[in-house]
Amino acid sequence: MTATSTSSPQALRFAPAILFLSQSADVVARSLQGEQVALDEARPLRDDVSTDEITPLPILTHYDDKLGRYPYTGFRAGHDAMPIGTDAIRTHGVEVVVAGKRYGKGSSREHSPAAEKLAGVRLVIAESFERIYRQNADNIGLFTSTDFGLVDRIQAGEAIPLADLVAGRDALATAILCSGGLLRFGQRHMRDITAAAEADDTRPRTLFEKIVARHALATDLTEAHPAPGDGAFVRADWRFIHEYYTGMAAHMLHATFGRPLVLHEPGSIIVFEDHTSYVEESPAHVRGGLVPNVHRMVEAQREFAAAYALRSHRTLSEAEAALDDGSNVAGISHAMVAEHYALPGQLVVGTDSHTPHSGALGCVAFGVGTTDMANAFVTGAVRLTVPQSLRIVLKGRVPAGLTAKDIVLHLLAQPFIRSGGGVGKVFEFCGEAIAGLSTDERATLTNMTAELGGFTGIVAPDAETVRFLRARRGIDFALEPWMHSDEGADYAETLVIDCASVPPMVARPGDPGNGLPLAEVQGPVRIDIAYGGSCTAGKRENFDHYHAVLRWAADRGLRVAPNVALFLQFGTTAVRDHCIAQGYMDAFEKVGARMLQPSCGACGNCGPGGSTSKDQITVSAINRNFPGRGGPGQVWLASPPTVAASAIAGELVSFETLQQRHA
Repeated sequence: MTATSTSSPQALRFAPAILFLSQSADVVARSLQGEQVALDEARPLRDDVSTDEITPLPILTHYDDKLGRYPYTGFRAGHDAMPIGTDAIRTHGVEVVVAGKRYGKGSSREHSPAAEKLAGVRLVIAESFERIYRQNADNIGLFTSTDFGLVDRIQAGEAIPLADLVAGRDALATAILCSGGLLRFGQRHMRDITAAAEADDTRPRTLFEKIVARHALATDLTEAHPAPGDGAFVRADWRFIHEYYTGMAAHMLHATFGRPLVLHEPGSIIVFEDHTSYVEESPAHVRGGLVPNVHRMVEAQREFAAAYALRSHRTLSEAEAALDDGSNVAGISHAMVAEHYALPGQLVVGTDSHTPHSGALGCVAFGVGTTDMANAFVTGAVRLTVPQSLRIVLKGRVPAGLTAKDIVLHLLAQPFIRSGGGVGKVFEFCGEAIAGLSTDERATLTNMTAELGGFTGIVAPDAETVRFLRARRGIDFALEPWMHSDEGADYAETLVIDCASVPPMVARPGDPGNGLPLAEVQGPVRIDIAYGGSCTAGKRENFDHYHAVLRWAADRGLRVAPNVALFLQFGTTAVRDHCIAQGYMDAFEKVGARMLQPSCGACGNCGPGGSTSKDQITVSAINRNFPGRGGPGQVWLASPPTVAASAIAGELVSFETLQQRHA
């Protein structure tokens, strides 16, 4: 079936057979085949449909019309097998998809809405959407709505006015959708962009609001000083991109504006090659025959960076690293930005949902999709819908052995967060516990704002920030008086976490929000794989934790348990160099860990440490464990000490329990 417009260009008519992403595989299959299923019959709908399910990571090697073959190929209805195959959406003429809460959570990959649209989907209806997914959909002209009243109207054959499809959206989102997407909107409305003079605003403001005000841009359709809920444009001090997005961005820019492009302030654009270093060892890519696609994707990025003389960082292969004289500086993009570029008070955007990593330094850092970044490359303007803020008060002192990963898993398990209370919000972390946390540990909290559903995370800069910048980057940074939230600033909600009562935590397979105290896990959970690494847990202090456990084990003649593989992957070359300088490699070698060069890996199912079969169980220090993330097996999330201890024990245990067993 093909879409048809009504006689009025201000209304759209959709094919009446709607694909319901239900918890019932039978309902999914029937609706996919064109049967007109009633909404009540389709309930309960699947919540938390992630971008990993819409477009599994191997699909990201495509950045053109081929994407339209693959939407929902990672989808699961409850515990049932994936009922949606390659070309299914195109074949069955699906134009409308309906799902539950927090649709599009996870990665910032614009490939997901692009695959949907290229397959023929024109409207997604869900109870709520993740911020990045919805903005990406807007940017390519894919309609999204939370109005379930549209379902009956569409099934009845009614033409839906555009005003109903954009009801409740801010003016900027409406204008972008009605223009057919962000690049077309930009051609019409973004020729004249000026920096807005900071408003004479004496009301109490959050640090986030102050930074946004200092970076605000005025256009003919956006206010210079937007309020929460308003669409706005801001300038960024740093814009960064990695290889899964650059080819797509270059393709759309050259198609729209021709060659050569005139990039806005190219000196503030950074290009990272960090997701494909181990692609030849990625089962998902090797078995799928996708390695050549990856090589083409990487080459497209290198060509773009060379053509426009952009600053680039590339992780070396193990063979290349053995020959490196120490001059190559590389690693996971957002970790590198915090180590080398971002500063307090700045605004940073990147094509990765974990861009908020740098918020630990007291800057505003958030993820965007490919079209947003492409537009920012040529205009210097970055779109956002101004969010509300949550105040997360971490009180008490963090007990010895407890990590920021335990704290954030505890926070993720709170009912307010599980119900979507954090979606689209700024998470401002403060309190006595924050004051006692290192910048590396603060970065775990801000990084995992992505899992919390937030827009970004931020910690006000303080003496620890100054220490970090001096020790890690040789910068003597002077804090400015305005770099804090004002007393009386407005927050949507305040959550208080008593860190002294937070136990070692894990998250059951399927979702980072499936958290529970490790002591409450029923029965022994054997493991096959233990993975320590990723942006969240590949930092210097994380490796201090891995080493503390593994040194203890090595000194007692213990090794990684039989039938368990332990992988430790550095987040950046600076972390690797720290471990070498501290003498950590001896313990890692003695227990039998495999050391991996700095890059993304098992976290994105693109390297060693991922599972290869459904019956494998992994304990991992990564940030998310959605279905299919890190391979077909089950992934438990845990802190670095728990990952290391579990590798030695062969089952899920804390370091304290491991010590008791070998007392």
